[in-house]
Amino acid sequence: MTVVFDDAAVADFFDDQIDAGRHPEQFGRIWIHTHPGFSARPSQVDVETFARVFGNCDWAVMFILARNGATYAELKRAGSPKTEKLSVGIDFKPEFAASNQSAWEAEYLQSVREELLPPLWDQPDWFDEEFAYSEQWPVFPT
Repeated sequence: MTVVFDDAAVADFFDDQIDAGRHPEQFGRIWIHTHPGFSARPSQVDVETFARVFGNCDWAVMFILARNGATYAELKRAGSPKTEKLSVGIDFKPEFAASNQSAWEAEYLQSVREELLPPLWDQPDWFDEEFAYSEQWPVFPT
């Protein structure tokens, strides 16, 4: 699996939020993403991305939701070499007071793109014991 942040889009988002009077710790410290397989355990890509993007923050949270509803969350604090695993629950109610489902859907359709991955056998960690094969299912030919 892979993740790519559009640096210009992230910068624009930060500019918009700061212009609205918010501080980065109010909008830019929690990374929520999904895994297509049944494992919510962070991949090596997740670990590297979290360290690269959020490593200089005084605190940050990584939350992963797998296809089957499995979850993983951790809190990283500046100055601490270890992360703290968090217990989480999910409320799948479709809307809440501050939600704007139509705006979210429009932004999602505009911003999220599927990227085709190379075949599994071309992955450098094919024989790695920690490799989550279930999360690689989309790369198998149909």
